[in-house]
Amino acid sequence: MTATSIPPRRRRRILWWVLGTIGGLLVAAVVGIVIWSQVGVYAAEPEPLAAVRADPGIRITDDSAGIIMVPTETASTGEGVVFIPGGKVDPWAYASTLSGLVADDGMTVVITKPWLNLAFFDLRPLTSFTDLAPDVGTWLVGGHSLGGVRACMMATDADGLALFASYCSTDLSDSGLPVLSLSGSEDGLSTPEKIADASDLLPAEAIFTEIPGASHASFGAYGPQAGDGTPTISLEDMTVQITENVGEFAAGGR
Repeated sequence: MTATSIPPRRRRRILWWVLGTIGGLLVAAVVGIVIWSQVGVYAAEPEPLAAVRADPGIRITDDSAGIIMVPTETASTGEGVVFIPGGKVDPWAYASTLSGLVADDGMTVVITKPWLNLAFFDLRPLTSFTDLAPDVGTWLVGGHSLGGVRACMMATDADGLALFASYCSTDLSDSGLPVLSLSGSEDGLSTPEKIADASDLLPAEAIFTEIPGASHASFGAYGPQAGDGTPTISLEDMTVQITENVGEFAAGGR
């Protein structure tokens, strides 16, 4: 029997069956992604987060788009960082490690809340986050791990790029953009070798700094991460390292 010999009514039933099957598979895939994105999220450690919330030098605003951290006791530099979390990591997990940039250096930090806990699914432009702090005139965009990959895609709309245990898939080598790449000597995921292999995608003037004793998870306060190395640096010392390196990098652009 050829297709032309199939009665019209039966052809319509077959077409609707095929479309229904495809639609059902698409719905199942979407539901599966949503469920997967909510399972196994690395939660912020309660004690470091509580310390940031209690810090009188930081005012925190919890917005649906992101967490805004503003200095209250240190004069604002008028500079800010839009920071994109790593995949399936609670945005609040970075409040502690980024707190020194606010309380000590007078910068504003906006930690984004990626859709489905994955930056790749979040297609909002940089202005969706910089608009949360309209008094800031100069912006770095940065991110940890997969968040850094997303930051690279937004970097040309910012004044500089700061990568935390991450590397680009976007070619920025001819952008002329100031870039800071922080890595950890004990990182088992974004290893120093992987970062070096992708360095040709960054401008030749990019600054590469390896933090001794830091693992992949050292860039946030969310506990150990599967596949990572063992850190030998404390959370407090890691916060100092991030504050000093990013602060000096930002100051270099003034």
